[in-house]
Amino acid sequence: MDPRKIPFPQKILTPAELGTLREEYEEILSVVSFFGDKVLQLLQGTPLLLSVCDDRGFVLHMMGDETIKKTIYDLGISPGVQFTEASMGTNVVNMSLKYNQSPIELIGDDHYHEYLHGSACYAVAFHYTDVNDLLGTLTIMTAKEFQNPMMITMLATTVDSIERELLLRKQNQKLNILNQIIMDNTRNGIVLTSREGEIITFNQYAELFTGRTKEEMLGTEVRFLPSMGEYIYEVIQNGTTFEDIQMSFEHNETEDRLVCLFDAFPLYDEKKKLLGAFGQFRSITDRVKAEERYNYLANHDDLTKLPNRRFFKEKVTSLIHQMQECNRQVAVVCLDLDRFKIINDTLGHSSGDTLLVMVASRLQEILAPDELIARMGGDEFMFAFSQANCEEAAVKRVKDILNVFSEPLNLNGYDFHLTASAGISIYPKDGHNLEELMITADTAMYSAKSRGLNTYALYSPDMNITTRERIVLESSLRKAIENNEFRLHYQPQVDISTGELKGVEALVRWMHPIKGLIPPNDFIPIAEETGLIHQIDTWVLRTACRQNKQWQDEGLPPFRVSVNLSSMEFLDEGLVDVVKSALDESGLDPKYLDLEITETMTMNVEHAIPMLRNLHSLGIQISIDDFGTGYSSLSYLKNFSINRLKIDQSFVRDISKEENGTSIVSVIIAMAHSMNLEVVAEGVEEKEQLRFLQVQKCDEVQGYYFSRPIPAEEFGQSFPELVVKMKKLY
Repeated sequence: MDPRKIPFPQKILTPAELGTLREEYEEILSVVSFFGDKVLQLLQGTPLLLSVCDDRGFVLHMMGDETIKKTIYDLGISPGVQFTEASMGTNVVNMSLKYNQSPIELIGDDHYHEYLHGSACYAVAFHYTDVNDLLGTLTIMTAKEFQNPMMITMLATTVDSIERELLLRKQNQKLNILNQIIMDNTRNGIVLTSREGEIITFNQYAELFTGRTKEEMLGTEVRFLPSMGEYIYEVIQNGTTFEDIQMSFEHNETEDRLVCLFDAFPLYDEKKKLLGAFGQFRSITDRVKAEERYNYLANHDDLTKLPNRRFFKEKVTSLIHQMQECNRQVAVVCLDLDRFKIINDTLGHSSGDTLLVMVASRLQEILAPDELIARMGGDEFMFAFSQANCEEAAVKRVKDILNVFSEPLNLNGYDFHLTASAGISIYPKDGHNLEELMITADTAMYSAKSRGLNTYALYSPDMNITTRERIVLESSLRKAIENNEFRLHYQPQVDISTGELKGVEALVRWMHPIKGLIPPNDFIPIAEETGLIHQIDTWVLRTACRQNKQWQDEGLPPFRVSVNLSSMEFLDEGLVDVVKSALDESGLDPKYLDLEITETMTMNVEHAIPMLRNLHSLGIQISIDDFGTGYSSLSYLKNFSINRLKIDQSFVRDISKEENGTSIVSVIIAMAHSMNLEVVAEGVEEKEQLRFLQVQKCDEVQGYYFSRPIPAEEFGQSFPELVVKMKKLY
């Protein structure tokens, strides 16, 4: 059987044959249709098609989404068609009939035939449970994108309800009133009264549901029985019949709520004289719990358990309408974790998810009762406040929210110092509906990120210009490599004891044809978000290697060139081949290439250790950049194949400001030397900083004290003067 071809059923019933079969299944179809309608009502908004087949696989009835139904009809599948494995391939109908004790689900390419790869199908067989007689199967079909693990649970619960209803009807047909009285072994609660309304039968399931014992209820008036008593009394007084009245019983806080469907009708003798009333209730607790669980999942984020986008939109839209009536403001806040993608790329999404759960817990803890939070997706959260002096109050609350990130999050022995950026928009000033407010809050959040992260911004219309500029910049960035718009500048690294040049760090710049020189902080984050950083990294590596070899060929003394790697490049299994290719193409001796990685990249130890070992085997050098600002565990440093640590400039800057800065630098230098690692201090701008580092026996320094980053051509031309200058300054 060709999976690419739509199969044609071997057997299709004539209209007369189908009509006869439907008559045989009339009562079964009525029960299935009743509960099927409940499922469709519950999942209203989700395109579903419910189908009923008999025990031979003949389709008896379809109900639900007309679009799906038409599509199925166009494929030749309609009531009267028989599903067999021989003619239709593997499908949920014949599988559920074959393995009729287990629910079946086929999603996407689980289906044998390709025309079903865009769908999700679920099926559960149903029986006469008293004799385990297989009656057929109930299936749900929907589009693949609407798949939900709760559907199979709900379908199984619905089938259970169908089987119970079928069993009850079968018993009612076969048993007389006397047999119905002694049904303590059934799963239904039963209450029977005399014509005067006195309870004469009260079975064990009635005890379970009502919380009353048989002993206390027998002989009492049924009208005093809570919930159902008034219905049964109405039956006795007026001969009324009640069907499928939903009731709930909750006896105390420690017990689960029980839910049932209640029926009540009069009992007559052969002369149509009233004998009394019969009341029964059957549990639908499992089904109701499944419905409640589905409703919960529909409105909450499955990972963090916070309200989701759908819930947020519904509630905040309602809040805005309320505030319109009393002329009050509403604040909408968009909060996004800073550079969270690096954690996902380095440690994997599982660890990233764990951190998101921790963050959500902290955010929820500080939430006031009248405030709303939701996870919108990824690492983005939204808040809504409605208070007097809304703008001022919102700023205060956002400061409180950002403050929750002041304490690190601990995961697997690492302390993660996360930060977040937030944007605030105010209704009605910044938007007249929720969609506009979310857009303006998002724009303000990106404005906050552009200011240096870990801060907030109130929306203003001029931010839209910045947003448009960002979009234009991203578009230009995609063309920058092929248009040869990138440049490398080189900053010297100086031996602290001799003043000699030991190496240079290659720093990328973007020479935009219109905007001129664009600094890395303005385009590297965009490159990381779009994935273009991989191409930029490769270009920088190859260019730096060629330039260093060219300087050596021109007679400059050999020194190393340091190249920064992004987390995306470091995680690429093909990195070793890329580095080797750059060295081979340029002819540069590997010992004159230094690759700089950040602490964050080493968190995934299982990847970092073999990758660093393989890179080191090429003969190149490895440095850990911005040391002291990341999350690395010192116990792992000795396992990494590295040559030096680079002290982050924030610590060097603090040398002249506070004693704590000097302590941190001293500890890093001592620790590195104890592990036979060299130390390079970044950001040296003052002589006082240099002298302190010399006393601490730091190995090398780089910074504006000696030289700014210099374009390649200027570096080569001014090299003699640069060497003399560094000698004088050291």
